[in-house]
Amino acid sequence: MKDKLYIFDTTLRDGEQVPGCQLNTLEKIEVAKALESLGVDIIEAGFPISSPGDFTSVVEISKAVKKPVICALTRAVKQDIDIAADSLKYARKKRIHTGIGTSDYHIKYKLNSNRDEIIERAADAVKYAKKYVKDIEFYAEDAGRTEDEYLARVIEAVIAAGATVVNIPDTTGYCLPQEFGEKIKYLKDNVKNIDKVIISTHCHNDLGMATANTMAGIINGARQAEVTINGIGERAGNTSLEEIVMILKSRKHIGIETGINAKYLYKTSRLVSSLMNMPVQPNKAIVGRNAFAHSSGIHQDGVLKRRENYEIIDPVDVGINESSISLTARSGRAALKHRLNLLGYDIKPKELEPVYEKFLAVADKKKDIRDEDLIVLVGRKDNGENGGKIKLEHLQVLAGKSTIPMATVTLNIGGESFTATSSGNGPVDAALLAVKSLIKHDVRLEEFLVQAITRGSNDLGKVHIQVENKGSIYYGFSGHTDIITASVEAFIDAINKIV
Repeated sequence: MKDKLYIFDTTLRDGEQVPGCQLNTLEKIEVAKALESLGVDIIEAGFPISSPGDFTSVVEISKAVKKPVICALTRAVKQDIDIAADSLKYARKKRIHTGIGTSDYHIKYKLNSNRDEIIERAADAVKYAKKYVKDIEFYAEDAGRTEDEYLARVIEAVIAAGATVVNIPDTTGYCLPQEFGEKIKYLKDNVKNIDKVIISTHCHNDLGMATANTMAGIINGARQAEVTINGIGERAGNTSLEEIVMILKSRKHIGIETGINAKYLYKTSRLVSSLMNMPVQPNKAIVGRNAFAHSSGIHQDGVLKRRENYEIIDPVDVGINESSISLTARSGRAALKHRLNLLGYDIKPKELEPVYEKFLAVADKKKDIRDEDLIVLVGRKDNGENGGKIKLEHLQVLAGKSTIPMATVTLNIGGESFTATSSGNGPVDAALLAVKSLIKHDVRLEEFLVQAITRGSNDLGKVHIQVENKGSIYYGFSGHTDIITASVEAFIDAINKIV
């Protein structure tokens, strides 16, 4: 029988501490519900004493979410614990997460205390919290830089005081994986009654080792991992939920499983990215745009022959429909032929070579090879003179602080002009809804990313859009000094690829 790893998600607490990424209560509830659907075991909903907004969020999340344990963070301070207990009054399953710094750095320079006093304060906080709830997690802040023997004394004291979970954070992301794994093993071997509690990891990514350290902790006996969606968090971030889940799913010989429904990973990643206005880096493991994209000719040929040649994870398993074959100057004949086949062209072997030579000449000059480029390369056009293409003829937008955003769009579809007007949550939303009302295809916007290319108020903005139609993903791009125009043109670019 496999061991269970409890997934403790702190996206709404540690993740939300990223500057500029704060959420309101309604947005936090939306994320919490998504985490519940994902199957996380514990949601750290906030630090209630830090602000009235955090307190309210913990209260409302407790009402909205049924299955996960709802956790509130505190310092080892009675007032903190009182407020946390009050915020959890509606939670069906509740946990108080209290703790104190244990490294000499924190004891001397942050807390102006001494080792014996810290042990006493830690135990007292756990005992006090135990009056309110049964489930108490203790964190030894900066455990990564805490001497193992002293850390063991602290942990033994809080277990005796009633802690049910002991959190061993690498708060500054300082440890090497071997060091962190040995620290967990030392506690397993030297702390009285350690088998009566769950050991938790909470690793930061300052040196890029959060996931590796977390895995080292799990292999050495930790059975709770504190993680965030997309690895967001203080400074360089936290351990990424999706990475830990898929490592254990891919490496079944480890013998540890989670209760996470991995098919919701990509969807949840995009929700958090959108609400927090924090784009996921394209090369991010598991959920990045390029995580299942292949541009090297050797890789493309291998993937087309058998996916497992270059992919250890099936993209479907994380909620992505399929791998992406990106055509670049490094692409081979197999990838080109595959893409032309998808466009409806049956290229014979003797026809492929001259087309491939033309393709390389274009690819050396262009960063993005589009379907339109390929159509020209094979010497054929669609439906006459681009008759089936959709073009933007006119766009007028009404928006303002006290005005309902409205957009009027005129499209040229197959040589005829069609006009529609729509309202929306903003000018871009209104314009895209107007376009959708004029097209026959059922499309769902999956990703919307705006990037500034130059600087200043007259920036040229580049818009990247990803849409879904009948299970397939299509991309659209455009650049314009008017970001609304760029958004509409990028949307139409994606729709044209469906056509």
